[in-house]
Amino acid sequence: MPIYEYRCNKCGHEFEEWQKITDAPVSTCPSCKAQKVERLLSMSSFQLKGGGWYVTDYARKKGPSRPSDDKKAKGDKSKKSGKDSASATSTS
Repeated sequence: MPIYEYRCNKCGHEFEEWQKITDAPVSTCPSCKAQKVERLLSMSSFQLKGGGWYVTDYARKKGPSRPSDDKKAKGDKSKKSGKDSASATSTS
């Protein structure tokens, strides 16, 4: 069920209500009981959870060359050169 935000135009009280989409909007302020309440537009906190919903999988292109393979190859070279330089410093 969605959470709707409301604001009273009389006292300025802001509050949230859990409502079905088909429910009528709230018309009474719970703080001052005024009939001047408006529904606010707010950002939703929508997040997909569970198996199969990964941010990295959205626009993945399948092809023979992948940029991640190039990065791995470059990372392996830098690790090897790091070992060589470490062994050179330890022997001197």
